Amino acid sequence: MAVARTRSVALVGVKGRSVEVEADVGNGLAGIHLIGLPDMALSEARERVRSAMVNSHFPWPDARITVSLFPASLPKRGSQFDLAIAVAILGAAGVVPADRVAEPFFLGELGLDGRLRPVRGVLPSVLGAAEHGDVTVVVPAANSAEAALVPDVKVAPFTDLRQLVEWLRRGDDLPEWHIQDAPEPPQPIIQPAVDLSDVAGQPVARRALEICAAGGHNLWMLGPPGTGKTLLAERLPTLLPELELDHALEVTAIHSVAGVLPPSSPMLSRPPFVSPHHTATAAAIIGGGSTVIRPGAVSLAHRGVLFMDEAPEFPRHILDSLRQPLEAGRVTVCRSAGSVTFPARFMLVLAANPCPCAQPQDQGESCQCSPTMRRRYLARLSGPLLDRVDMKVTVARTSRRELMADRQFVEPSKIVAERVLAARQRAAKRLAGTAWRTNAEIPSAALHADYRPSDAAMKCMTAALDSGTLSARGLDRVLRVAWTLTDLAAKPHPEDAETSTALALWLGVNT
Repeated sequence: MAVARTRSVALVGVKGRSVEVEADVGNGLAGIHLIGLPDMALSEARERVRSAMVNSHFPWPDARITVSLFPASLPKRGSQFDLAIAVAILGAAGVVPADRVAEPFFLGELGLDGRLRPVRGVLPSVLGAAEHGDVTVVVPAANSAEAALVPDVKVAPFTDLRQLVEWLRRGDDLPEWHIQDAPEPPQPIIQPAVDLSDVAGQPVARRALEICAAGGHNLWMLGPPGTGKTLLAERLPTLLPELELDHALEVTAIHSVAGVLPPSSPMLSRPPFVSPHHTATAAAIIGGGSTVIRPGAVSLAHRGVLFMDEAPEFPRHILDSLRQPLEAGRVTVCRSAGSVTFPARFMLVLAANPCPCAQPQDQGESCQCSPTMRRRYLARLSGPLLDRVDMKVTVARTSRRELMADRQFVEPSKIVAERVLAARQRAAKRLAGTAWRTNAEIPSAALHADYRPSDAAMKCMTAALDSGTLSARGLDRVLRVAWTLTDLAAKPHPEDAETSTALALWLGVNT
């Protein structure tokens, strides 16, 4: 009897931390003991590992088994340690060579019959393992496509414990025969494609959507129901360019930790679109959990769009909780067990009706809401939150004649997306050598030091700042929108007319 060591990964938010798994098979009362701050799911690994080994026809040691997870001060959660615990026990019992299990990382949940079941968070776990250099990571076959997204890492997928033990005994290179046994992912359900050309009669709103997509700006749409606010928001992702590789890995890691990664597409290359219901809790929007802290909607929308339809119907404390992520681009969830930071760089799109009854006010006076009721309804969107919104668009009802006349000017998403991509490329060229990719990410200090327009262009904004109509934060957002307008117009610097247009768009938020 001896001690065997192997390695696994513990997830802290979307970061993977290496964990050394030690198994000691020695004299004493027969049983298995787990130490190292395991949670309930990990404590149940004792029964899963024992049944998996016995049903795979491997002897279970009739001795005292102690499994230690190092570092002991780091809480371990989840069932992804099952495979590492089983391999460490097999190494300590002499079933497999102990030196063969010392270097690889093992991730996966064990079924009672020895099958390797997929687990969530494989991509960030493999990214954490990759920090140790040229490593081999053993994962369930169902997670192989996700694990293979990490470059310079040898991925060894297996379907059951017996195949893994045979490979460890032989000491061969990574086998290829077991990949054929991997289950095929289900075919994705083809959803009908959405396109910006579906929205007619709202040319100003379509233009605002293009500006927001080009600069990564936040948007508020106000108007009665049936005017196309939801249609416009759902088509915003079609205008956004493909995610860059580092952003795609970051977004995929968040969805993997949340357990919502589609099995048919392990890499998310398109910006996500998240639209929570107004009954969602603060933990669902911001992130949290009683035992395991999961990312919320603001993190699932990272590098994409967070759409809050019927925004005034959300509780005010949830709306105000968006203020910090909008500024910092990340959210920190604090619990008694510790704190976890998730990335949350998203575009916020708010849609609201002008009053609680949402009836038109110009057709027979069907709206019975008093001015006080309408003011109180929209006041649920606090001033500090709206101060972080770059653009406001009033979406009005359109007549049949206006709809017919506007259809000849409607452009498909492909055409608008090309202009958005060109504008983003101009912004990226201007921001080369910095950590920012879009105009919305430029911090205030750099905005006034390196990207400040001329005094003539700033005149109208400084006047609004002096009168109190514009806040200092609002001034920064006007400048960012002005830069986006110049990028769309393919001009080198904001001009007076463009800056005035950005100012008018922003001032609509506070009027």
